[in-house]
This record gives sequence, structure tokens and C-alpha cells, in this order.
Amino acid sequence: MGAMSRFDHSDLDGKLLQLLIAVIEEQSITRAALRLGVTQSAVSHLLDKLRAIVGDPLFVRSGRGIVATARAEQLAVQARVLLDDLRRFTTAAAFDPAHVSARLTIAANDLQRDLLLPALLARLRATAPGLALRVIASGAPQPELLREAACDLLITPRPPDAPDLVQKRLFEDHYLVFFDAARRAAPASREDYLDAGHATVLYEPRRTLDIDDHLADQGVVRRFVVQVPGFAALGAFLRGSDLLATAPSLLRLTTLHGLATAPVPVPCPRMPMYLVWHQRHHEDPLSRWMRAELEAVARAIC
Repeated sequence: MGAMSRFDHSDLDGKLLQLLIAVIEEQSITRAALRLGVTQSAVSHLLDKLRAIVGDPLFVRSGRGIVATARAEQLAVQARVLLDDLRRFTTAAAFDPAHVSARLTIAANDLQRDLLLPALLARLRATAPGLALRVIASGAPQPELLREAACDLLITPRPPDAPDLVQKRLFEDHYLVFFDAARRAAPASREDYLDAGHATVLYEPRRTLDIDDHLADQGVVRRFVVQVPGFAALGAFLRGSDLLATAPSLLRLTTLHGLATAPVPVPCPRMPMYLVWHQRHHEDPLSRWMRAELEAVARAIC
């Protein structure tokens, strides 16, 4: 009889599910072992057990690393759902952040990352020391970020339009013109503004800022001298130059701190920021607590 005859579904446990996800995400047994706090031999042993249970090699060699099989990718989707259920099972009765041991992933681009997440981490270290954060770039976010559990929460001004995602407005900001006052004066008129060279952000793959789309639609044609992949790169191009950047005002607290600002001399919309999560986490005690913590941070800063 084959190896599978010695196992059934009751041999599965949360540790095996976590192991599968860790190896898939890290694409390395060594890194998965470090992430889980176990030895490489323990990871290999547990992988052998999981292979026997599901009847699939799960991972195969590819160059100097490993890649997941199609079956492993399918199982990982189910594993994330099962782990969510297990977490709810253990936390629903009496949720206490001080005793939580978990890692949550938040997707955010540099504006909301630098503005909110350092303050969030400071709160977590005081109230939930066993909770670790992983921060990833959201880029131009798609529903799959949350559907496939690449992240637990998403912070974005452009929430993906999907019926299985839930969103809540965190704050609202307005736009300012940023510039280096040592190199130029503030634009005194619409004409000054349009005559200037501008710096802006272009997310991959060629995703423009809402403000740039809005101004272009209104016939406000600017000359872009440089486009950078995120707000964090704008400051280096503004300092020491005569360029202008039209960007959210809250950047004056982080990456554009110290630069001069002026009102935008053309009509501009406001910029909302949303917190987004998947429906399956809507009633999860840990997710609800984290969302409340993020709202508290946003209220204090914004």
C-alpha cells in the first residue's frame, strides 16, 4: 500500500498549514525555518509528512531554489482559510492583545506607510508585544492582494472595487505644492504653476496619481521633468532644484519634511484614504482590534 494509507485528514494541524504557507511565501526551506523558529531538519521532516498526507511533492527544485507545485498553491489557498478559522476559534471567547502571538501583513504605499505604521508599531509594542508587522508595497492594489492573503489589511486611496472586500475611510487630505524655497519662489499664479517643471509619481505598471488624472481632465497641462516610483523619492528631486510637486499635504510630516509648501493655484479635489479588508476577516477579533488601532493612529495624526 502507498504512503498515503498511513495518514488521513486528522493528521493535519495548524503547524503543518503554517509550514506550507511559510515555504511557499519564502521560497526557501532555510528562510521558512528562520521565520517559524525551527530547524531546517524539522521543516524537511514536516514537509515529508505533509507530502505523504496530500500525495504530492509540493515543492520542486528550480535553479538554486525551490518552487511550489500547482497542487501546493491550491492547498495554500485552503490553508489560509483554515488558519483564519483556527485563529477565530481560539480568540473568539476572550480576545486579549497582550497574549496574541501572530504576524499581520499590511499593504501600503509610502505616504500611508511612513505616516501611520511607525506609530502603529509603537502602540503594538506596548499593548501586543507578541504581534509582529510585515509591511509590503501595495502598488496599484488589486483584489487578489486580500483574496489570496498576501496581506491582512490594505491602506489605499484607491480601494479595489470588489464585492468581497470591505472598506472604511481612515482620513481625508488635501493637496499642496512642494518646492525648495532656496531655489525658487512659490507659484504666484496659474501661469507660474504651468510654466514650471514638475515632479510626480508613476506607480508600476504606469498607474498615475489621481490628482494628475484630475488636472489633466480639467485641461491643466503640466510639464513633467521627472516621474518617480513613489512619494519617498520626490524629496531628492525637489531639494536643490526649481521643480514643483503637487502632492498630499501630510507628506510634510514625513518624506517631504522641511520643504516649502504653497496652495495649488488651480482647483483640486481632496484625497481620501481607506482601510480595506476581506469579508472573511470582518468578524475576526484580531482583525477588528487592529482596524481600531489603525483608526486611533489616524485620528491622532491626521
